This record gives sequence, structure tokens and C-alpha cells, in this order.
Amino acid sequence: MASAAKRPKVEAAVGQGTEEVLSQFLTWCRQSGLELSPKVHLSKGGTVEGYGLVANNDIEEGELLFSVPRAALLSQHTSAIQDLLKREEAALECRSGWVPLLLSMMFEITSSKSHWKPYFSLWPGFSTLHHPMFWSEEERNMLLLGTGVPLAVEKDLMNIEEEYNSIVLPFMKCHPDIFDPHEHTLELYKKLVAFVMAYSFQEPSEDDDDDDEDETPDPPMMVPLADMLNHVANHNANLEFTPDCLKMVSIKKISGGEEIFNTYGQLANWQLLHMYGFTEPYPSNTHEALDIRMLTVYEAALQAAKTEEERRLLAEKWEFLTELEIVQEEGDFVIGQDGVLTEEELYSTLKVLSMSVEEFEEYKANDGWEEEEEGDTSALTNSAIPSLKSDWKQLLHNTVRMRLKSYSSGLKEEEAILADVEKYHQLSKRERDSLQVRYAQKMILHRLLQLTE
Repeated sequence: MASAAKRPKVEAAVGQGTEEVLSQFLTWCRQSGLELSPKVHLSKGGTVEGYGLVANNDIEEGELLFSVPRAALLSQHTSAIQDLLKREEAALECRSGWVPLLLSMMFEITSSKSHWKPYFSLWPGFSTLHHPMFWSEEERNMLLLGTGVPLAVEKDLMNIEEEYNSIVLPFMKCHPDIFDPHEHTLELYKKLVAFVMAYSFQEPSEDDDDDDEDETPDPPMMVPLADMLNHVANHNANLEFTPDCLKMVSIKKISGGEEIFNTYGQLANWQLLHMYGFTEPYPSNTHEALDIRMLTVYEAALQAAKTEEERRLLAEKWEFLTELEIVQEEGDFVIGQDGVLTEEELYSTLKVLSMSVEEFEEYKANDGWEEEEEGDTSALTNSAIPSLKSDWKQLLHNTVRMRLKSYSSGLKEEEAILADVEKYHQLSKRERDSLQVRYAQKMILHRLLQLTE
């Protein structure tokens, strides 16, 4: 794995307490049937952050690093209260699908007899959770304004509290012999949500290709050992699911002494910070992207309109695009490092909003259907954007300028901090992570500005 893809190492003191906890966990792993290759070892030193898996020797592609039997997974189906959760599953239905697992964890983490006690001891008090949901609202808005994180966190906190008060708390009160609301508090529930968000895994569905939004996804589960691997976009191992166990397998050659990385998915820095509490330094994250509200394109078009008649026509166009479900009131266009990821939606939006009256009337008459012209394409890659029609490029250019105004700082001042290594490392972790999120997003936006000039 290329060393450039690593996050900066976090200096961590590995004391006797840590070694003892790790030793007890590894003993538990052996007793629970987890098999660890002699070519790797768990460590809290020599890793980018916290615990991690490090190669003792050279590892070839396709080698088994460890396996976890399904009996060692922590889920609603393996918890000591699994029978109760099964009987009461109707009362525990929720949008997230996480409540049964969270209740299992609330019980197990506070039970002195829990089978998973050595596993939970790796995260005492969950003090290593760095999610923005644990920051103050003022700090989130100050450091992450314009990035999309504050809004995502606000929705999370609202949903967590609503779920706890409407489902979890009534359930616990019905089972006072198992749960105590004074011990199993909203604060603990919030920490467990963050823990599941950062460390859980989800069984791949056989119907993933169907993209059925109405289908309830499989609930998450905790996978001891697998959740200790750190993430980078340029990872060198993957988790494979089999009927009997889960296997971590190398996907490329790994040299002795290198850290072994899993992937948490194709996630931009703002998503990594929101869900996992860390970022990858620019430009390591090859999945970097940002959202532009669909409404921002409409607002940019309105801002450039010169007459009331032009504004009325734009309103009619936007309404028609909404009816065709090309755009949504709360929808977003997604822009990646190599261009627009929601190509068809943004292409159609630029096309329709730039149409003349006559073109739009014909477009409406055909219910949005058009014959493809020779050479017509919906590609909005970085190489294709400069070839767009001038009025489309101008609209996109104005949209990007409007999007940049949502941040509280400019690109140049952030470049200056990143260029000053000493000043950068004087920042707190939250400040550094927030800077990485803002900077990566602005680099994409400024590239779009250049492409549309």
C-alpha cells in the first residue's frame, strides 16, 4: 500500500493498561474461535490512529489475515437478550433498523457477565469517539459551515432523541428487570449510535444490484477484530462474508511493518468525519466529493435573470423538472474530483434552465422526451465540461460561486495554514479535520470555476 495514502500517525502512549486490555481481548478471540494469521499482530503503536493491524512479515495478495466465526459477532441474534428482542420485534420497528442492536449493546456493555466484556474494554467510556455529534453546535457551525456536516449531525441528533424517547425508553420501562433508564440513558444511547456508525458492518445483500429503496436493509452487526482496522481509500485488505465466518483477506502485496487497512466505502472526507470522526489529508482521499443543493442552480439562474418574464419562465421550468423527478426540493448534485457524479440530473437541469421559450414549449409537449442529437452526451467529466455550451457553463460557474459563499473562510487562508507545518500541527484534531474537509471541497469547486471560465 502506498504510504502517501496514510493518515498522519497519532502519537499514543501504549501503557501497561492498554497492553493488558489487548492481551485479554486476544485471549477472548482465541476462546471464541477467531483465528489470527501469525503474519499479523494487533497494536496501538505504529498505526495511524488507535488500534490497528500491522504486518509482521511480507504478505502476498489473497492471503487470509484472520477469520471471525459468526457465533462471535455481536448482533440482536447473538445477544443474551435475543429471545426477548425476537418476541418484541414488532414494538422495536424503526426507520434506522438499529434499535434491536443498540438495545443488545446497551444490555451487554453494562452487564458484568457479558460474553463481549473483553471486546468492549477496548473502548472504555467511548472516549475515542471523535464524531461531530459530540461537538457543541457552535463549534460545528464555526468549523464546518458549508460542508454539509452540521446539517447531517442535526438530523442525526433529532432522530436519535426521537427514537430513544418513542421506542427505546417505553421498551425499557416494560422490562425493568433488564433495563434501567437511569443507567441506560440517552447519552449512552447516543454514544452507542456513534459506535455502531463507526465500527459496525452490514451483510452485503444479494439484491444490492436491484437498488430497491423500499426494501429494509439488513441490520448492522459488530465484528470483533475486523472493526479494529483503520481505513484509507487506497486500502490493502477486504472483508469477505461466508456462511460460516467473516474473513479479512489481503487484496495486494503488503510489506512487513506496514499497517493493514480495510475500506469503509467510497466516502468523501465530510462523510468520514460525520460517520467515523476522522479525515484523510488532501489529496489522499481519491473518493473526495461534495454536494451542491439542486436549488442552488435554480437560485443562480434566477439571480442572472434580467426581467420578470425571465423569472416566471425559470419558475415554470423548475416546476416541470420537479414533476419529471429530475430535481427535488431537498435534493443534491454530487461533484467528485473527476467531475459530476450525478451527471444526468445536472445535465438535464442545465439544459432545461438554458432553453429558449420555443425549445421549452416543445420539451414540455414531449413530456421531457427528446431525440438524441449526433454527439449529444450527458457526460459532465472534467474533460467534457469546457466543451459545454457557453450559457450552460455560465450557469454552472455562477452556481459554483454561490456554493463557495456558504463557507466562512476562503481557500487562500487555508492553503497558508496547510503550507505552515508547525502552525497546522498546533491546531486541535477537530480544527485539522475540519480544515481537511473544507479544503478538499473548495479545491473541487475552484477546479470547476476554472473549467467553466
